[in-house]
Amino acid sequence: MNSSDYDHLVRTQVFDFLGELADRYGDVLPIEPLRQGINFHGHRVPLLGPQGIFKPKILDLPISITTAPNSPYDDSFTEDNLVRYRYRGTDPHHRDNVGLRALMMERKPLVYFHGIVPGRYVATWPAFVVGDDPKGLAVSIAVDDRAALSERVILGANDDDANSRRRYVTAAVKVRLHQRLFRERVLAAYREQCALCRLRHTSLLEAAHITPDSSPDGEPVVKNGVSLCKLHHAAFDQNILGIRPDYVVEIRKDILEEIDGPMLRFGLQQMHGQKIIIPRRVDFRPDRIALEGRYQAFRET
Repeated sequence: MNSSDYDHLVRTQVFDFLGELADRYGDVLPIEPLRQGINFHGHRVPLLGPQGIFKPKILDLPISITTAPNSPYDDSFTEDNLVRYRYRGTDPHHRDNVGLRALMMERKPLVYFHGIVPGRYVATWPAFVVGDDPKGLAVSIAVDDRAALSERVILGANDDDANSRRRYVTAAVKVRLHQRLFRERVLAAYREQCALCRLRHTSLLEAAHITPDSSPDGEPVVKNGVSLCKLHHAAFDQNILGIRPDYVVEIRKDILEEIDGPMLRFGLQQMHGQKIIIPRRVDFRPDRIALEGRYQAFRET
């Protein structure tokens, strides 16, 4: 088996493994199985390491790049829907940076891990190095559609169709990352529980925007979010319940007067007048001005 075939088999098994993890955990993956990685013919192949650009021992070129939570590196999405990923250090000839350029020349895919909170990552693959800026100490990364992950794509032509598709997919990845960042950081601030009913099943928890994300002021920051279970998030969005600037919950008058089963009584009506749980960190607590605006919209319903 030549080195190119060997490399292809390892990367294919890595991508299959990540697909299995995504089926099990969803978009946000815990770090433990990523550190453990796969077993390839008796060789353990971790998927990431302590450095952002990671090459396992059995490969000649990197298998992944990582943006750590609160990373000091200026990794960001460009206006033309590419990821600008910083070199390791300031030497363009460092072996890790040379490895990224080699991936570009050989058109081989890798995984882009984006840290959401410590120990939890969104994995995006296949990602390709599509540009190099030695003076700016960075490369450009584009993400491709997993459905297009074939031998032709892995080895294939960097044609206009592929470029357009990758920019479209990378733009979608940007949106997904912002959503996951917001959810995970809000849930972490609220100690992974609903701020109203204290439900702790994370699969049933969501990050509700106070000022909607469709608004120019609806920034995806923790103080513009509240951790709510699916029921209370839907009720908040539909103005069935409101949260006053003093963090007290109000249930809409017609709902309070309605007679129905125990879900209405215990799930909503008994929330009236209760105070929500708030984060311990003062700068993570719901923005009172934003709550005031949202509460007025609730009152006008």
